[in-house]
Amino acid sequence: MNTLDIKTDDDGIAVITIDLENRSMNVVSPAFIADFDQAIDQITGDDRTKGAVVTSGKSSFIAGADLIQIVDEIDPAADPRVAFAKWSSLQQLYRKLETCGKPVVAAINGTALGGGLELCLACHYRVAANNPKAKLGQPEVLVGLLPGAGGTQRLPRMIGLEAALPLLVQGTHLSPEKAAELGIVDQLVDAGQEVDVAKQWILDGGEAVQPWDKKGFKVPGGAGLMSPKAIQTQMFGVALLQKTTNHNYPAPIAIMSAVYEGSVLPIDTALQVESKYFAELLTNVVTRNMIRTLFVSKGAADKLARRPQGIEKRRVTKLGVLGAGMMGAGIAFVSARAGMQVVLLDRSKDDAEKGKDYSRQLLQKRVDRGRMTAEAAADVLELIQTTDDYADLDGCEYIIEAVFEDRGIKADVTSKTEAIIGSNTIFGSNTSTLPITGLAEASQRPENFIGIHFFSPVDKMPLVEVIVGEKTSDEAIARTLDYIQQLGKTPIVVNDSRGFYTSRVFSTFTREGIAMLAEGVNPALIENVAKHAGMPVGPLAVTDEVTLELAYKIGRQTKQDLGDDYVETPADSVMEKMVVDLDRRGKRFGAGFYDYPDGGRKHLWRGLAEHFPMADVQPPPEAVKMRLLYVQAIDSARCLEEGVLTHPADGDVGSIFGWGFPAYTGGTLSFIETVGLREFVAEADRLAEKHGARFEVPGGLRTMAENGETYYGLASNGDTRSAA
Repeated sequence: MNTLDIKTDDDGIAVITIDLENRSMNVVSPAFIADFDQAIDQITGDDRTKGAVVTSGKSSFIAGADLIQIVDEIDPAADPRVAFAKWSSLQQLYRKLETCGKPVVAAINGTALGGGLELCLACHYRVAANNPKAKLGQPEVLVGLLPGAGGTQRLPRMIGLEAALPLLVQGTHLSPEKAAELGIVDQLVDAGQEVDVAKQWILDGGEAVQPWDKKGFKVPGGAGLMSPKAIQTQMFGVALLQKTTNHNYPAPIAIMSAVYEGSVLPIDTALQVESKYFAELLTNVVTRNMIRTLFVSKGAADKLARRPQGIEKRRVTKLGVLGAGMMGAGIAFVSARAGMQVVLLDRSKDDAEKGKDYSRQLLQKRVDRGRMTAEAAADVLELIQTTDDYADLDGCEYIIEAVFEDRGIKADVTSKTEAIIGSNTIFGSNTSTLPITGLAEASQRPENFIGIHFFSPVDKMPLVEVIVGEKTSDEAIARTLDYIQQLGKTPIVVNDSRGFYTSRVFSTFTREGIAMLAEGVNPALIENVAKHAGMPVGPLAVTDEVTLELAYKIGRQTKQDLGDDYVETPADSVMEKMVVDLDRRGKRFGAGFYDYPDGGRKHLWRGLAEHFPMADVQPPPEAVKMRLLYVQAIDSARCLEEGVLTHPADGDVGSIFGWGFPAYTGGTLSFIETVGLREFVAEADRLAEKHGARFEVPGGLRTMAENGETYYGLASNGDTRSAA
């Protein structure tokens, strides 16, 4: 067997050790299912075997299912009945295990997630090592699935609906200690003792029957229409899901349904209910989108899929950060937290110390919440050196410039820094809009100059956008990606252009919302539809957050740089009126599209109706949603065809993790595939005719639609140019 090993001791206890070859972590794969099925037959067919202990030969138990295989086989056009027959084998295997007639114990030595935890639930007893780094949970909902190997049925039967539902619909991870408190783990032991304790439970006469297979079993806390508490739990859960998902995500609803329906049925019938909902999700395009982008594509990015080959991997030990404002302070914090020595430089030592205060505050919060010891926090803080002297940058392997978005200021700090640093030091500019090739003109070593765009707040946002200038070397790209991996963040690599990818496309969302305001669309309708569509906040609110003043200045600079090529939109006049005429410059200034009363909640400025009168006839919500999503997707398609993006996966990962494009779509380019290229182009043509050139699709997308092609279909064949 290639995925597990079986050894039976003198006491007649078989130890099944799961250890997949050539994998850093165990996963549930077809080979594992076949081997484990054979293992069950072996222990049940041997009269000398009293029972079995299931454990892992790796540091973790089982990390879950092999999602790469699953996403390759998801077919939204398939019959759910076919998926039901194909994907119920694991569920049947675990049912075979718990009814095999011999006691089986899970000796959980590390992380057990998804199908791994479901295996533990199917065992008759669970012993876990008290490893605080280990995680137990059913995170399937986070990639658009439900636990399809019995998780929606065994967990509620074990700990009750009220405790189980939040874990299932939120994908919560638990420490072994917390899992023991809830009753998911039966016994918590010191690491290394789990197998011995599991064996002893069998020798002490451990029972080979699950509670739900005993006559008269009742779900803890009640289930079904006759249980007031169960009904209350269900009603509250449905209301909460509506608030948090806006019914854009089918998996949480499927989980609620499977739990509620299955909890009142015998276990075998309940498992069929679970399989029915699981099969429906496997034929849902949302599931494909979420697994492909949130797991497969993000995983590839985390493993540095775009890193140039043949360049030795390097670690940054000393980092220089130029500018101790919000971004520079955040970069200094995450870098020090990753163990790097950081030189935080600003115009004065006091300004640099103010930037270091940001780290002090974040670290103190972690200490106060018990997530970090005071000693560990002090060690991180000690790594940050504040200065106003460029000479202190000597010895830095990497520099990140995070000063004000002004070409002159950036050129000045570049020159002063290069006078100190070594010739092999990489210089990264954390700009969000200014083209890297132009900024590199101030450098004596443009081959070492690269864009490295963090998102705010740096400590929370997972994405970093790497921008390659015309003269940026492969060495600079590789070392930048190595640094980002040190931080534990997700990189995408794009080519240079105005606004690059993320800032450029995100601005289409905010400007479209502002354009609708100019047309007389109710601002509350714009904001609410955006959130119901799945955007984190509405376009007016997020413009207030980044400040109208900044957006206005960027717009003016863009217009000046592009000259006759600049295309006016209705948003331009709105921004000028708000900033220049009305002095409403955003949240930081106390007034923008919203009012920010002291001690009260923000609300849309009532004066908007006076300056931007609402039309007598308002568009339907679906029309507003379509405009907000389509305008972003179309510009993403342009970025791919212009070579700003080199792969559709980067566009999708960047849109979800960079600015919060709805995850259920899979990202901006997956959204086009979800709609269907022919249908998307036809609708975009209607929008372009009615609202202007910003909705015109690029030629490559139109050609793909005519040929029946898709972005990912072409990419899988090595063509990432979108057929342009």
